[in-house]
Amino acid sequence: MPPVNPGGTASEQTTKISPVTVDASTEAWPSEEPDNEPTITAAVPGVGFPAGEDATEYMQPVPPPPPPAQPLPQPEDSGVYGPVMIEPGEEEQPKNNKKKALIVAAAVVGAFGLLYGLDILVSSGNVPRGVTVAGVDVGGMSHDDAEKKLRDEIGPRLSKPVALKAGDVNAELDPQAAGLELDWDGTIDRAGSQPLSPITRVTSFFTSREVGVATKGDDAKVTGALEALRPKLDHDPIEGTIKFEGANPVAVDPHDGQKLRAEEAAKAVVANWASGNAVEVPMDFTPVKTTKEGVEKALNDIVKTAVSGPVKIKGEGKDATLTPEQVATTLAFAPGEGGALNVAANKDKLIEAAAPQLKDTVKEGKDAQIVFEGGRPTVKESVDGLDIDWDKNLQPYFDVLKKTDQRELKAEYKHTPAKVTTEQANKMGIKEVIGEFTTNNFAAASGVNIRVVAEKVNGAIVKPKETFSLNKYTGPRGTAQGYVEAGIIENGIPGKAVGGGISQFATTLYNAYYYAGMKDAGHKEHSYWITRYPKGREATVFMDGAGNSLIDIAFTNPDDTGIAIQTIWTPSSITIKLWGTKNYDVTGSTSGEFNPTQPQEKKVNKEGCSPSPGAPGFSVTDTRTIKDRRTGQSRSESRTVRYDPQFKIICEPPPGG
Repeated sequence: MPPVNPGGTASEQTTKISPVTVDASTEAWPSEEPDNEPTITAAVPGVGFPAGEDATEYMQPVPPPPPPAQPLPQPEDSGVYGPVMIEPGEEEQPKNNKKKALIVAAAVVGAFGLLYGLDILVSSGNVPRGVTVAGVDVGGMSHDDAEKKLRDEIGPRLSKPVALKAGDVNAELDPQAAGLELDWDGTIDRAGSQPLSPITRVTSFFTSREVGVATKGDDAKVTGALEALRPKLDHDPIEGTIKFEGANPVAVDPHDGQKLRAEEAAKAVVANWASGNAVEVPMDFTPVKTTKEGVEKALNDIVKTAVSGPVKIKGEGKDATLTPEQVATTLAFAPGEGGALNVAANKDKLIEAAAPQLKDTVKEGKDAQIVFEGGRPTVKESVDGLDIDWDKNLQPYFDVLKKTDQRELKAEYKHTPAKVTTEQANKMGIKEVIGEFTTNNFAAASGVNIRVVAEKVNGAIVKPKETFSLNKYTGPRGTAQGYVEAGIIENGIPGKAVGGGISQFATTLYNAYYYAGMKDAGHKEHSYWITRYPKGREATVFMDGAGNSLIDIAFTNPDDTGIAIQTIWTPSSITIKLWGTKNYDVTGSTSGEFNPTQPQEKKVNKEGCSPSPGAPGFSVTDTRTIKDRRTGQSRSESRTVRYDPQFKIICEPPPGG
């Protein structure tokens, strides 16, 4: 064998391994083990060491030649495979790696098992790792230590008010008043015992788990405490709008309405009150239509300009000037589509602001009236009115508000004809008395009120088929209209009120239209019979202090001719005559009393009490017979009235003597 390095002092033997031919049918391989292969080194002259020196010092191992490569398979239809070249040691290396991997895996499993068992032993009986209770970390602690820590850190919270978050409202709840207590044993039990799952035990080193507290609560007390807070928690929806501070517009943001869901809220409080965080209680919400953006747009696009200066309304002969503050009062706001806030002019507020300045440019119309001169009815001519047409002026006024200059408009007027013209009154056939009645014996104060209402009604005209209402015709009957305090009967006891005594006028009116053959359109008798009135044929009226009609009297004119009401007042009597065309003859009859009831005693300790012997109650039936002069036909109408007994009043000294 020739030397590997002919120029050196040392040489290495080289071994040549010839390819191995393997029969494809038997797949036989050489039996040599790679470990028995000789170690082969080689030295290359002039490379890696100085010439002339001992080369063995520089010799490097030469890896064994690769095993012969395996031949590729021939096409399937040939059935012949060529020789396979296999490099030595290529099959043995994966086997060794597999053995090593199995050894390492077994070692890891053994170590993990040892640690798992040790962890089970050490942590036995303790709270699992990673557990927090109401934010307090008690993981890995003994149950006793965990309870002590919880008492130390959570205990101080328990006497403090519980913060509640209810929609857009914050409130506080007294836990003691609500009967809330902490269940310490139940809380520790919630933490649970040591888990056996190795995965759970491993992940507990890196994670935490909140288990919360166990509480005791009296549902009735908790619900009651929440209901007591309802006035603060609940509120109606607030639509977005614009308010004014003087002439300065300020946006009012919309808010949804909300209402406490008490039963669910109680459960939420019991479950979370000791957490240290605000308890969010469930609410039912009522959405609003406007949005904050819609309000801001109305404010910036319209309202700020509307109140940027005064507005002049030019009337016929006189003008009205509205200040920015007055303009602000005439604006009205309402929800629009898509969250918008609509802005418009309010007609009533515009009239209120401008009409007083333009009153000299208008003329009040007057209906034709019937006056009684020399005991006969005479027609007083009607007067047409001239008034501002506020409906026509409303949109032009709003258009002016959108301008920053030339902020004025010309007022539109309208003529208002009388409801009863002179010609109509002359054609109504008001020529004779068709019904009249007189009552007497009223007190002085009552007489004042009767005189005021008589003057108001005198000359009133009731057109054909029209209904006359006393309360509607007179309007409010208060001190501003000239009425005074006078006697009334309230709950069976004499009392006083402004406008007392008008019932006597109502009774007189009822009997006048009773005998005129008019159609009753509604009346109410007194609860107690008053001796100066006919039994079953009388009426009372009542209006509250605000002028609202509570008890009224009304009649309808059924004919094609008109009616005029004449009132004749004296300090001791009131007479009412109805004038028209007499088409009916009327008679009336009243039955005797039946179904009597006896009075009861009533003790009164009010100042001004007047004793009374009382009077029995009873029922009567009144029958009116009406004969139509035009047809000769008669008809009868009956009405039964029940009167309560009047109390026997016993006066006692008022408190304090």
